[in-house]
Amino acid sequence: MAIGSGSDRLMSDINVTPFVDVMLVLLIIFMVTAPMMVQGVDVALPEVSAKPMVTDKENLTVTIDRESNVYVNDFQVRTDFLKEKLEKILAGKTDREVFFRADKDVPYGMVVSVMAEIKAAGVEKLGMVTDPYEDPGKDKSSGKKG
Repeated sequence: MAIGSGSDRLMSDINVTPFVDVMLVLLIIFMVTAPMMVQGVDVALPEVSAKPMVTDKENLTVTIDRESNVYVNDFQVRTDFLKEKLEKILAGKTDREVFFRADKDVPYGMVVSVMAEIKAAGVEKLGMVTDPYEDPGKDKSSGKKG
């Protein structure tokens, strides 16, 4: 009887089953939480039938929500300080461009006064952000009227 037979060797394989279990749980958590992540301020934009613009650069966005709160890139700003805030942000920039989002239920006077403040801050281009218009009589599955 040989004491040192080859059956008592140490196993040098790594068990990856716990690692796979943890990764699967993390994957499920991210898949469940990803649709819940909302970016920005929630506004109901007006709908238009124009094609969307495509841009590659980082945009400065001014938003007015349903309660007439004004935001600059998701940070709330009082209306009377909007001009100063935009002037600080746009100082030294060559392209003075701002995208403007307003909830469709915001009074027209509020929208116009915020637009005036944006222009007074020296903005050269003011882009209005809207949702694409969907024709209620159009069948969405086939793209034809039905």
